Amino acid sequence: MDKHCLARGGDLYPDILCTRLGEDAPATLTAIGSLAHLAQRKTALFCSARTPGHIILAAYDQAARWRDAGRCVISGFHSPVEKECLRILLRGRQPVIICLARGVEGMRLPAEWKAAMADNRLLVLSPFPASERRVTKSLATDRNRLVAALADEVVFGHITPGGHLDELRWLIVSWRVPQRVLSDGAELPS
Repeated sequence: MDKHCLARGGDLYPDILCTRLGEDAPATLTAIGSLAHLAQRKTALFCSARTPGHIILAAYDQAARWRDAGRCVISGFHSPVEKECLRILLRGRQPVIICLARGVEGMRLPAEWKAAMADNRLLVLSPFPASERRVTKSLATDRNRLVAALADEVVFGHITPGGHLDELRWLIVSWRVPQRVLSDGAELPS
């Protein structure tokens, strides 16, 4: 596993982060895996931890369609629904980008990620230093902003009104990034 450090302003650092996040763009990104995936068209997936059953099934079906279409999906893959979508995606051949809400250093690569990493289909990113070893709400919020900023489109499985994803969607609106909610397939306000 090659580890890369991408410094803001460097050749490999995604310029879109500075465009969308401004001064809040991370100074560095730590990456493990194929950096080529950053240049691909990316769909971000977000799903609230509390999701109605019919939406859970819709999210799994959507993940399978992305997998079969070869779509590059980026997410924190932290909520239960997102984790299952990751399992579905890892059974395919398409690239997947996982953004951590902690530092990369000291992380053990889960067994189900290893084949995708060996096939150069997986990129693991973190904007956090090695000292951040545990996920917190604050780190998860920053991670979600990073995921959204890197995406070409955003799909929400479910948004809990007034929750963190509800706040995030309005930031995404300000960037004019296309977004939709799986539960109804409708475009969100822009």
